[in-house]
Amino acid sequence: MDTLSPAHPHSLSGFARPVAESQSTFHAAMMALARPGQRQTLAASLTPPAPLSEGVAALALALCDFETTIWLDPAFTVSDEIASYLRFHTGARIVTSPAQANFALVGETAALPAFDAFALGTLDYPDRSTTLILQLPSLDGGPPFALSGPGVAGEVSLAAHPLPPDFEARMQANRAVFPRGVDLLIVAGLSLIGLPRSTSIRKAGG
Repeated sequence: MDTLSPAHPHSLSGFARPVAESQSTFHAAMMALARPGQRQTLAASLTPPAPLSEGVAALALALCDFETTIWLDPAFTVSDEIASYLRFHTGARIVTSPAQANFALVGETAALPAFDAFALGTLDYPDRSTTLILQLPSLDGGPPFALSGPGVAGEVSLAAHPLPPDFEARMQANRAVFPRGVDLLIVAGLSLIGLPRSTSIRKAGG
């Protein structure tokens, strides 16, 4: 008989259908980055430790493996459960420095470090940068931004909430160092929006 507590990281489930759900989640993430601002839906069923959401956990399990590193913000380090869950299901190494991370999981956007605290890649190896996965309560209801750039037909709107008050300036500075820079995956529940470093952003109507 399994004597693990229901709260034990090893007793919390990964993907119900590992191959299919991992592949569909990976595809949704790639589509989100290829089509900035266009909402994608994650078809995944899993039980991560709170406060990690299903959507963020699905992305972590699909994108991370034993060769990747993950940084967790303070919202996700209130206990060891989330780090243990991620190590168990992905084999990834949890790092304490944002600059060492291939992926950063952020549960409290008000305390999001400056983008240049993360790995921005180099001109020779721009892919050696951090992908930020932001967990939000909603992809609607925030101050609207207009997105443009590669993968966007004209402009699309972004109103995810809450984002840092200096989000526009952060994204503009990130775009300015292209092809270096961070990429963002913004998640609410099982809905996902991608903001690659190539995306331009301005306040809607501005």
